[in-house]
Amino acid sequence: MLQKLSIQNYAIIDALEIEFSGKLNVITGETGAGKSIIVGALGLILGERADSTVLVNLPDRQAGKEKKCVVEGIFDAKEKKSVRNFLNQNDFEADDESELVLRREIGTNGKSRAFINDTPVTLSQLSELSRLLVDLHQQFDTLELGENDFQREVLDALAGNAEILSSYQDVFKQWQQTKKELEELKTQKYQFDREADYNQFQFKELDEAGFKENELEDIDAELKLLNNSEGIKAALNKTYFELKESETPLVQQLKVLINQLNVYSTHHKELPELIRRFQSAQVELQDMAEDIDRISQHINYDPDRIEQLNERLSLGYKLQKKHGVHSTNELLEIQKKLEEKLQAVLNIDDTIGQKEKESRKFFDEATKLAEKISISRQKQAKPFEDRVNKLLAQVGMPNARLKVEISSTALSSTGADAIEFLFDANLPAGEKEKSGQFLPVRKVASGGELSRLMLCIKSLVAQSIDLPVMIFDEIDTGISGEAARQVGIIMKELAAKRQVICITHQPQIAGKADTHFFVFKEIVKDKIKTSIRFLTTEERITTIAKMLSGEKPTAAAIENAREMVMN
Repeated sequence: MLQKLSIQNYAIIDALEIEFSGKLNVITGETGAGKSIIVGALGLILGERADSTVLVNLPDRQAGKEKKCVVEGIFDAKEKKSVRNFLNQNDFEADDESELVLRREIGTNGKSRAFINDTPVTLSQLSELSRLLVDLHQQFDTLELGENDFQREVLDALAGNAEILSSYQDVFKQWQQTKKELEELKTQKYQFDREADYNQFQFKELDEAGFKENELEDIDAELKLLNNSEGIKAALNKTYFELKESETPLVQQLKVLINQLNVYSTHHKELPELIRRFQSAQVELQDMAEDIDRISQHINYDPDRIEQLNERLSLGYKLQKKHGVHSTNELLEIQKKLEEKLQAVLNIDDTIGQKEKESRKFFDEATKLAEKISISRQKQAKPFEDRVNKLLAQVGMPNARLKVEISSTALSSTGADAIEFLFDANLPAGEKEKSGQFLPVRKVASGGELSRLMLCIKSLVAQSIDLPVMIFDEIDTGISGEAARQVGIIMKELAAKRQVICITHQPQIAGKADTHFFVFKEIVKDKIKTSIRFLTTEERITTIAKMLSGEKPTAAAIENAREMVMN
């Protein structure tokens, strides 16, 4: 609920503060006193654009500066889950026990700033939050009455469809997701089919090549060996010759040297270790000579093998260039992926078939739930029409009729119904028969008709929908007497469990107030200012009596006003 509204420096309002009750708050006052100015200021914290023509630049005599316009609303939203969710999603502080403060500041240069709990926000964020807090009905606002979503929500609220709608939406989301996956599979199959022949050709080419891991790198190393085999063999043979077969082979020379040193090994302490090292070198050279001989015997120039390897390497390089890679293993990885794609072509039809069954299953479940929802909406349509039309007659629209049109549509997130509220307004004077030309509400109803129609509808669904604070700005235009009294009764009933704020000229409505405020103009320092004050019971009686019979109310008017207030 809106607990307090503070306005500073807006139009002819210097400073004003209103503390509202949680039930029916009525604001009255003479025409031009500034009632609509208050609603305009309220609109600023609801995210509406600032109109610079209603801002005033009042010099601050103490500071020597011009004052800015400030409008602040303090709300109690502890029990509204939607508000708490909004605050959490937007990373605002959301203490369940604290008040919610919306503030709008407009500087003398026309620049605007918005705040939620003292945190700067964008105008769109302020507007989004305000829609969860306040439902503002002005005489020329169509608001959400003409919106199909709201119309559907009205029927669903009356039908108690919340639980089945939640189940339906879960199934509908699963169907949509499955359908999306199915379309992706079909697109993938189409792509597979387009690429299948080419992939098959590439795979066959690599498969027939039959490369093994690191084969091309091994071939390159072997070719280097074969192409240099004669030189390598000559070097090995010369080394072997010098080690073992020359006139003075190195191995034999070492043996002679060791024998010479052995003669004197006992005469010097370091000679035994030196002799041991010579002996190790002799053994090592002997082993090296044998390895050289073995290696040499296995190295032979083979032109046929060279040609064979060159052909294999040429094929490998050709395939590497074609696929843009640089190693055998990369070619093998491409071959593996091509094989997987070809296998996927074989498997995708089975996957598509399975996904189609899954999609049909969710579609059938969603269709059944949508049918149940449609039936419950259809059941509510006629009783709803009758109750609204009865209320329309009570609020001074006896020839107006509302009709609910429900038509079947494809499944959507809200079911399989297109819902439209149709309206047949009053006929021109002199007509006796109703036109019967029902057209969408948003196209034919006037501002006052829409406001009263909205009042009738929301009074019926008030127990089923978590409505925000409802503010009605002069929706009583064109009615009086019994019709105005009925509007007051409906508002009183609507305010039983939620806050309603109503700006009115009708004494019958003012008499139903739980809290009554009076707006008036006064001259302050040679300037006209708008002020507001809370009325006591006796002041209410006097004010309503003046609304009934003029500035000097008669005794009968005072008595009539007293009866309105006391009853």
